[in-house]
Amino acid sequence: MGQPITAVYPGSFDPATNGHLDIIERAAGTFDRLLVAVGRNSTKNVLFTPEERIVTLQECVASLPNVEVTSFDGLLVNFVREQGSHVIVRGLRAVSDFEFEFQIALANRQMAPDIETYFLMTSAEYLYLSSSIVKEIARLGGDISALAPEPVQRALKTRFLREGAVSS
Repeated sequence: MGQPITAVYPGSFDPATNGHLDIIERAAGTFDRLLVAVGRNSTKNVLFTPEERIVTLQECVASLPNVEVTSFDGLLVNFVREQGSHVIVRGLRAVSDFEFEFQIALANRQMAPDIETYFLMTSAEYLYLSSSIVKEIARLGGDISALAPEPVQRALKTRFLREGAVSS
């Protein structure tokens, strides 16, 4: 038997969706250790701070003993190496995801040929799901119970009630 394999699943997770959790659970069943890594230097317009996203994700994965949640700055391949890993996990929903992820994987491969990217197709029920969709439905007071885990539902409701975007 070889050495335990640590995989890194990076993302903005702003917020985590049931699609993200689907990938996390499946990757946790495939690799010995899974690091869910919240990117800090995202160019995206984020709703939650990295610390808030980490806390929410930790609640979401509490039942998965081989999953840890952390954050990273800078180049992903550098972070992966610092963690003693050679595996990046990415989720794919559609052809548009594939094109973007393929470019990123090739760039990472150019910088770090020893690091492999593993793509997991999301389950069919989450093909359409994105953090942006979840945020917009929550902002407008819609039911996101089938779209996001309970800790994320709570965080979104709290955030939008505070901002006055949703009626209680």
